Amino acid sequence: MNIKKKNKMIHLIVGNTGSGKTTYSNFLRKKTKGVIFSIDQWNNILFLKDKKSDDGLEWFLERIERSERMIMTLIEQLEDSTTDSILDLGLSKFEHREKFRNFAVQKGFDCRLHFLDISKGTRLTRIKKRNMEKGETYEFEVSQEDFDFMENWFEKPTESELLHGEIIVEQ
Repeated sequence: MNIKKKNKMIHLIVGNTGSGKTTYSNFLRKKTKGVIFSIDQWNNILFLKDKKSDDGLEWFLERIERSERMIMTLIEQLEDSTTDSILDLGLSKFEHREKFRNFAVQKGFDCRLHFLDISKGTRLTRIKKRNMEKGETYEFEVSQEDFDFMENWFEKPTESELLHGEIIVEQ
């Protein structure tokens, strides 16, 4: 009897600020028994206490890059298991998503994009509520300025990116 081994899956969780990426990642973790890699949590634990007031975007991007190199190493260590990796990394730019798609191809992993297509008004309401309540998915405060910056920074997934992906819309 030949039993086909399930291919390892990398889930790319994509959505603009406040779309519910971490909440969705937790749902997907329960469904798949996967492991979540959440960049907000990594940044909060590893770097934010060291941030100086004049450290800007480049400071964050450099630390995110270092974290992602470590995350890729950990994903590789899960290679012989059937444990899915759930990447809650923001993935705001096509190039960033492409980096992980290429990694998956190179390592022989399956890859699926999950796009949380949530309206700006809903996302802003969620951010304000999360900032105030500091609940389960809170890692740090997102200011109005940060939210506005991400509105222009975020690149919506292309049609080709979404071909075999999942689109989650607000209910």
